[in-house]
Amino acid sequence: MSDIKAAGFKSSELIAGLDAVFKKYSDAEKQEQIKKTNGIFELQVTNDAKETVTWTIDVKKKGEVYKGKAQPKADVTIILSDDTLIDLASGKTNGQKAFMTGKLKTRGNMMLATKLDAVLKGAKAKL
Repeated sequence: MSDIKAAGFKSSELIAGLDAVFKKYSDAEKQEQIKKTNGIFELQVTNDAKETVTWTIDVKKKGEVYKGKAQPKADVTIILSDDTLIDLASGKTNGQKAFMTGKLKTRGNMMLATKLDAVLKGAKAKL
């Protein structure tokens, strides 16, 4: 497993924090998250230098966060900028607003994308 952080991405710390929270979850907490969310999110994040990194948040099978494409296939792919991901996680903007303004694009199960907010907020509460 490669290092989860990506140089040049502000959201790297956020993803690393999310990973740490997932690793701290007890098996029961993990199962609760999986039951509630039941999805694999693939985040394709682009920074100001137009570099792209892919992170996967698996809240369907294993309850883990890792850098790279989703294995198995993601239920939803979310394409957004580094800044938009930071704004989503901090609560400055919500997913629906970001989607409507074109700051966030999805491929796959769009309704599942709405659950990303809850995953980020739940993890933030644990940090």
